[in-house]
Amino acid sequence: MDDCVFCKLISGDLPCMKVFEDEHTLAFMDVANDVEGHILVIPKKHMVSILDCDDETLSHLMSAVRRVSLHLAENCGYEGVNLLNASGESAGQSVQHFHIHLIPRRSNDNIDAWPVFKGASRAAEELFRELSMMEGE
Repeated sequence: MDDCVFCKLISGDLPCMKVFEDEHTLAFMDVANDVEGHILVIPKKHMVSILDCDDETLSHLMSAVRRVSLHLAENCGYEGVNLLNASGESAGQSVQHFHIHLIPRRSNDNIDAWPVFKGASRAAEELFRELSMMEGE
C-alpha cells in the first residue's frame, strides 16, 4: 500500500529500529517510547486487521510474536509480555496495517496494561446464546 507507513518500513522507504525480521514478518521498536521495550510485530503482507488476515499470514505473525517474546524472556531479563491489538476503528486501531503490540514486563514495573471495564450491560448467559459458535448448545 503506497500510503501505509508500515509498508514503507517494510520496503525500507522509512527507517526503523528492527528487532527481528524474517521472510514474512518484521518486528521493530515503537517510536512512541511510551513504555520500556515496546515492540510492534507486523506481517510483511499488507493486512488491515485480524478481520481480513488469512490463516497463513496470521500463523507467521504469531510465530514471530512468540519468537520475539521468548528472546525478551530468555535473553533480556524480562519475565513476561503483554500482547495488545486493536482491530477496527471502533476498537481504537490507528494504523490500518495489522500489528501486535508486544510489551515486555517485569514484576513491579508499574505498568497497567489491562483496561478497566465498566461491566457488561447484559447477562453472560444471554450473550452466550448469541455469540456461541457451537451448534446445538
